[in-house]
Amino acid sequence: MADPIWLEAALNGPWSRAIQPKIPISVAEIVADGIACAKAGAAILHLHAYDEATGRQRDDAAIYAAIIEGIRAEVDAIVYPTIPLAGSPDSPDLGDGAARFAAIDELAESGLIEWAVVDPGSVNFAHLDNIERDKQGFPYLNPESHIRAGLAVAEKHRIHPTYAIYEPGFARTGAALAKRYPGVPVPIYRLMFSDRFTFSFPPERYALDAYRTLLQAEAPGAPWMIAGLAVDVRPLIGDTVANGGHVRVGLEDAPFGSEMSNVEWVEDAARQIEKAGGRIASAGDVRADLDNTKLEHR
Repeated sequence: MADPIWLEAALNGPWSRAIQPKIPISVAEIVADGIACAKAGAAILHLHAYDEATGRQRDDAAIYAAIIEGIRAEVDAIVYPTIPLAGSPDSPDLGDGAARFAAIDELAESGLIEWAVVDPGSVNFAHLDNIERDKQGFPYLNPESHIRAGLAVAEKHRIHPTYAIYEPGFARTGAALAKRYPGVPVPIYRLMFSDRFTFSFPPERYALDAYRTLLQAEAPGAPWMIAGLAVDVRPLIGDTVANGGHVRVGLEDAPFGSEMSNVEWVEDAARQIEKAGGRIASAGDVRADLDNTKLEHR
């Protein structure tokens, strides 16, 4: 039997409907989209909570709880929220690490989450279209004190940190810091590609090979998946499945103005995973995989 391939759906992101018109915004919309994506094959669901009145991201534990409880009442899925996008127009004040992870701490204390975003580095979010219009982007800020705060919350509650690897150095930092928190469950390395943002690499085979080689050196045996922002990672699915990686798609990651819905992204990714010889993982498969993963540096 083929190894199970995890499929994650990133439902909305921080973009607003001005940039990504088809994203779910309200609690009811996010719940419905999450349930539909889980039924289409996504064992993992990632989401951003919104203020329904303004249509902008709002990182409120009560909103997240309502969404997570609504999804989990209907399907078994690993559902996890984001953290404030420090440096962005919605979160211009950096604050401290404890405040930034307060909602994650509260949700984990309530037993609602199994994973948490802990991004191990800072990066400029510069989109090529904006550069051409001389419109500045913004820095996504994750100082080491915040990374450590996130890992401390993950260690306290025994939840898995998910690392967005926007640049190769993020993998090195994440691996090194994970060693300082021996109670932290195995981190998941999410390799971030883009066609239109200037971070990292485009979704090309050489880039995937480079990241895989780096991970083998820095975090041998760690679970990893392909993802990104303003990108279509589907051309990498065959190579990812062949090399034991996993896949994330959805309207957070898709090219801006995507005509496809979240469910359509999930359905097509599932078909391509199966065409490449992979078996779509259930949420139980994902949990079992993580329970059985032993990193060589541990």
